[in-house]
Amino acid sequence: MSAVTPITARPRSRLRRLATPFVAPPVFDFWAQRLHPTWTWERPLARIVGHAPAAAGAVTLTLKPNRHWAGALPGQHVNLGADIDGVRVTRSYSLDAPASADGRITITIKGIDGGRMSGHLLDPARVGDVLDIGPGFGDMTLDAGASAAPRLLLAGGSGITPLMALVRQLAGQGMPAPVTLLYWARTRAEFCFVDELRALAARHAGVDVRFVLTGDAPLAQDEAGGRIDADLLASLVPDLAARHVDACGPGGFVAAADALLAGRVVMLRTEAFTPPPRPPVDDTGTVSVHLARSGRDLLLPRGISLLEALEAEGVKPRSGCRMGICNTCACGKSAGTARDLRTGTVNGEPSMAFKLCISSAVSDLVLDL
Repeated sequence: MSAVTPITARPRSRLRRLATPFVAPPVFDFWAQRLHPTWTWERPLARIVGHAPAAAGAVTLTLKPNRHWAGALPGQHVNLGADIDGVRVTRSYSLDAPASADGRITITIKGIDGGRMSGHLLDPARVGDVLDIGPGFGDMTLDAGASAAPRLLLAGGSGITPLMALVRQLAGQGMPAPVTLLYWARTRAEFCFVDELRALAARHAGVDVRFVLTGDAPLAQDEAGGRIDADLLASLVPDLAARHVDACGPGGFVAAADALLAGRVVMLRTEAFTPPPRPPVDDTGTVSVHLARSGRDLLLPRGISLLEALEAEGVKPRSGCRMGICNTCACGKSAGTARDLRTGTVNGEPSMAFKLCISSAVSDLVLDL
């Protein structure tokens, strides 16, 4: 794998800068893409050049971005966009490895029940298809100089993908420090990267990989059973207090890791790919929401995300991860009160930006849409 430097879009040539005022990018893209599917004036696109099964209900896509992509670091997310049944859908996925020397990246995707984008990428998408791609975002990356720290990686389900990127990055550096990976899944068939992880553990004395099952019974020497708890961590990681810990998985898994480890390890970073269980609140009834730019007035329900409520009314704000990470759906609010659905925190401060995907209306609102 390549060194850990983000790929950056190439600087514009002098001729290109001079031509920019006279070029309509959509028109240029229309004709250029008849010559090559990822040729555009400035729009970042990625072509699928590999599509392979990764585990039960999961695939690994190899993508070749065009020159306009701003790049991403191992462990970061990117937003991918596709037209599905005439509707533009954008979702966030993690890189599972550093970019290769020729700029290709890989993303491993787990199917989600009812997930339009994951369902599309698992089955209808084919080699040669083209996706929109956004720049990398997220903090689940290796800090400069931190590679020598003993690490504990806690992966729940699809949370393995950004952590696998860190494992592969460290492997490219010769595994400079001890690494323990605990990887949870319900069944053995759902584990990704099994052969590669076992090979790394066999090759490097400081690498310990444990596949933790919550449905199947453990059989192999490197398998364990049970959900994340203090006893399991203590038995599998005796030097827990000395570790730098990264945890990624569903909201409940990450919340449990945070409760067990916060303040008890050298460093703890967590990242959830679903919101944690919402605190109980009494959100009933509706509110009036004024969309300042379009002039529309809507009656929206309390208790669900504003993104969902707006989409149900035919409004399509920009969105990506739908879990409060990518900031794509950030929207200005000039009046009214909203609640963070993850924490229950209520904020009525005017003239603030907030994220539609994790916020519900408490009072009447005026939004910059």
